[in-house]
Amino acid sequence: MSTSTTRKTQHQRRYWSAAVTKHSNALDLQRDVFKLSSASKIAASLKKSAEASKRKKGTPYQSAMSMLNFYINRGGRNLSDRRKRVLERAKAELRRLFGRA
Repeated sequence: MSTSTTRKTQHQRRYWSAAVTKHSNALDLQRDVFKLSSASKIAASLKKSAEASKRKKGTPYQSAMSMLNFYINRGGRNLSDRRKRVLERAKAELRRLFGRA
């Protein structure tokens, strides 16, 4: 295998999560939703996207929570403690918005 082929394959494997976010049937998201500073804004945006999206498999709640968990898991140890706290609060807020808490 040539070096360019190996490099391309490694690059594709490294960024698989971007392809999942772009091509997944989970739902259509607002741009940069996970960069919002407020947990309630993140949850509200996810709820709105999940209810409006035609690209979802399960219920709106399942789709919204799935994308939030995917983002948290994908970020892993690269997320700061502050960011993790905001995202975990967004999960609690999302449960509240959908009447699941």
